[in-house]
Amino acid sequence: MPETFHKESALARFFNRLMGRAVKLGIAPGYMRLLEVRGRKSGMTFTTPVNLLEFQGRRWLVAARGETAWARNARAAGRVVLRRGASSESLTVRELADADKPEIIKAFLDRFASQVQRFFDVPAGSPAAAFGAVASRTPVFELVGDA
Repeated sequence: MPETFHKESALARFFNRLMGRAVKLGIAPGYMRLLEVRGRKSGMTFTTPVNLLEFQGRRWLVAARGETAWARNARAAGRVVLRRGASSESLTVRELADADKPEIIKAFLDRFASQVQRFFDVPAGSPAAAFGAVASRTPVFELVGDA
């Protein structure tokens, strides 16, 4: 596991399970979704709650913890399913190059600072250029619907 990966604590796992149930029932905050992705080794489907960023008319997933299992699986599968309540959407993921990430990471941190600031050395509200250093260890995916 790369050293830039922030492992979940037992408390974080508990709250992720709780939030996952809330998203499944459709009662979690509107920006939350359940991400389903096929495992790159096992082929099994894995589910985790994520914060969906809507920015510049597009939708983004940012792996604030770094090279998480869901990020590696999404990269390998090229597709994910987002669920909220009874609705689901199958989407293609397009990973951004490091040079294209800073503005998206900044928007993500500015929007979700209370939840994710601890994973970033750069404080929320910093200029986009300040996020260049964290871009290489923060996977960012654009979500693209099927045409």
